[in-house]
Amino acid sequence: MQDVVAWLKEHGNLKIIKEPLDVELEIPHVAYIEVKKDDSRPLLFTHPINKRLGITYDMPILMNIFANRLVTEKIFDKHPDQVAEGIDKLLKLKPPTGLIEKLKMIPQLLALKNVFPKRLKATGNCQEVVVCKKDINLEKLPILKTWEEDGGAFITMGQVYTQSLDGSMQNLGMYRLQQYDKNHLGMHWQIHKDASHFFDQYQKAGKKMPVSVAIGGDPLYIWCGQAPMPHGMFEMLLYGFVRGKNAQLVKSLTNDIYIPKDVDIVIEGFVDPKKMEIEGPFGDHTGYYTLKESYPVMEVETITMKKNPVFQATVVGKPPLEDKYMGWATERIFLPMLKPMAPDLIDYYMPENGVFHNLILGKMKTLYKGHAQQFMHAFWGVGQMSFVKHAIFVNQDAPNLEDAQAITTHILNRLDPNKILITQGIIDALDHTANESLVGGKLGIDATGEEILKGVQEPINDALLLEKMQEIDNQVIELKQYFTQTKNPITVILVKKQHPMSELIQKLHPLSKHLKVLAIVDYNNNELDNPYLLLWRVVNNIDAQRDVSLEPFMALDGTNKSYIDGFTREWPGDTFCTKSVLEKLQAQGVIDIDKAFIRRFGLLPSSQIDSFGKTE
Repeated sequence: MQDVVAWLKEHGNLKIIKEPLDVELEIPHVAYIEVKKDDSRPLLFTHPINKRLGITYDMPILMNIFANRLVTEKIFDKHPDQVAEGIDKLLKLKPPTGLIEKLKMIPQLLALKNVFPKRLKATGNCQEVVVCKKDINLEKLPILKTWEEDGGAFITMGQVYTQSLDGSMQNLGMYRLQQYDKNHLGMHWQIHKDASHFFDQYQKAGKKMPVSVAIGGDPLYIWCGQAPMPHGMFEMLLYGFVRGKNAQLVKSLTNDIYIPKDVDIVIEGFVDPKKMEIEGPFGDHTGYYTLKESYPVMEVETITMKKNPVFQATVVGKPPLEDKYMGWATERIFLPMLKPMAPDLIDYYMPENGVFHNLILGKMKTLYKGHAQQFMHAFWGVGQMSFVKHAIFVNQDAPNLEDAQAITTHILNRLDPNKILITQGIIDALDHTANESLVGGKLGIDATGEEILKGVQEPINDALLLEKMQEIDNQVIELKQYFTQTKNPITVILVKKQHPMSELIQKLHPLSKHLKVLAIVDYNNNELDNPYLLLWRVVNNIDAQRDVSLEPFMALDGTNKSYIDGFTREWPGDTFCTKSVLEKLQAQGVIDIDKAFIRRFGLLPSSQIDSFGKTE
């Protein structure tokens, strides 16, 4: 992995794009489309430009590195389950009781010596070129602007290295970094993250906080940066465990933080705890824009790099994204770490269209009444799992959790309002649905039992059910029923919202003999024949305490909230591609998409799809 580009050419089916393309919108749009393909490939853009600034960059951009499961497995050099097996063995280590057991343990103990990062005294490849403070100009880096409404250009795959005030703990995180000008970056570390905790220490001490941001190098650094490690544990320990060799670190030139010697670019600087700046808006991996908010600012002291650096980046927006495959590896590898606090957990799965923290499915060995509820509380109380909004648990006899049709059927046949828990807890800072930031509703479903006995009292077809609803309220525009063969069919309706949906749900109570589960979404930018994005929309858009009712049928209000609902926060918009950019890329032959592809992944607002590709 010393030369990632060469490695991806040989092992990852790297696609090289030689056309001059703009870092603002064009390159991100190409990567956004590529990652959604079934045969997604890593991309190398060899001629990035910035038309607005009149810049032709002298370094290529590498994107979509974790393009699919196969290349992700190759990056790890083993299946993630094999890494999990090693962690499981480590967690179960017991003191040896005799000489034979001690001898058997020697290989395991010798392997552990490779886990700890090695601090080198020499400089690294990443420091072959040094840009002094007076010559720093972040505009010389091909930093991307992904979405039209973004607040500016953002570094999206930066490895952010920080350390505690006393230097005893070091952290690697992956946070977006907004470029403000030639020598300042916004530090979007959220309140729950280790880097933010370190920042609090410096702020209380009134001292500037050193930060080093690395770009490039071994792709495993990126994965380690987003891995949900326990508080205080340096993520590079995980790198050593996976690679089976020590991470090779060198000291930054202007601070005491150590970074991998083989990264392509290092941006060194300090955060003044007295200075804050508005960061955003920024289209994020939720598929929505994150709103403007005040965050710390990094002043850049120096930039070092390899002689021929490659700029690594990723793209965010609606799923599926590159984090689909990074998240798959994380799920597999961290399963053993969840089992100590939930020992009867068999497996878990976080669907990418649930954007991970919005939905988790868990398979467990159910031993007693209330066992699933115990798991819910355990999940909501530990580490990054505490951000999960909706958790569904099934018994050990359930189908494969990744078999969407089979597992959904299994759950709906066991869905009982009496076994649904609605509570409150912390939520991700990117969540937009709660009435206040950082705290919101949680929903847990216990589907571990036997099939329920009663289904829909009087099933009727879509047309007749729509007619009955429209007689009650003309906000209802379209309707489709899913999983009608189960005890709890899902009825999805599109509405042109004029009044709170709580009023509509109340009006529809007389139709309870025809309904079991009702999901409501807005008419604009939602399609009834796209269950993938309907799930994404609903789990993104509900706060369980406010938007879920259980009697006489289960109802979920997945509409956008506003003053109509008494919602006082700003509701963000979807991330949509820019139609003119897509049309230009299509005309150049850089992309090849049709209207069906655009609809399937919600690339454009509904109102723009039919006119895509038409000349004026």
